[in-house]
Amino acid sequence: MREGMRIRPAHPTDAAVVNELLHQLGYPQDDTTATANRIRNWGDNPDGAAYVADVDGELLGLIAVLACPFFERAGYWGRIVALVVSDRVRGQGIGGQLVAVAESFAASRGCVRIEVTSADRREDAHEFYRRRGYLSQTGNSSRFLRDLRGGAA
Repeated sequence: MREGMRIRPAHPTDAAVVNELLHQLGYPQDDTTATANRIRNWGDNPDGAAYVADVDGELLGLIAVLACPFFERAGYWGRIVALVVSDRVRGQGIGGQLVAVAESFAASRGCVRIEVTSADRREDAHEFYRRRGYLSQTGNSSRFLRDLRGGAA
């Protein structure tokens, strides 16, 4: 673990730095208040958690994880919804520590499996997940998306 680093729950006061991290991930943010509200909503959801890697007050990474019940069988599965480490410190083990905390959260909620999606262009991220035992489902399943008009933004 990086000296002085702790993984802690994200707080609404982290919103500005979370916006910077999300921008590095390819999701530009322009409303700190909206981000603070999303962080608050994640904190209020017992089935979800958002964590940050905090090194002496400097936030260097973020992960969000959600536990969902299976419908077709008993039990739960987890989903890493977002993971980003500051581009200044990638490759130093911070992402692995964030993933370990997310997996622990999911396991504590009874999850027997965890999944993550990653854009096809993110080959480094794919290798990161493979090194941690995640199996690629490319060619085994497809992802379909549809925007719902009038839904909450």
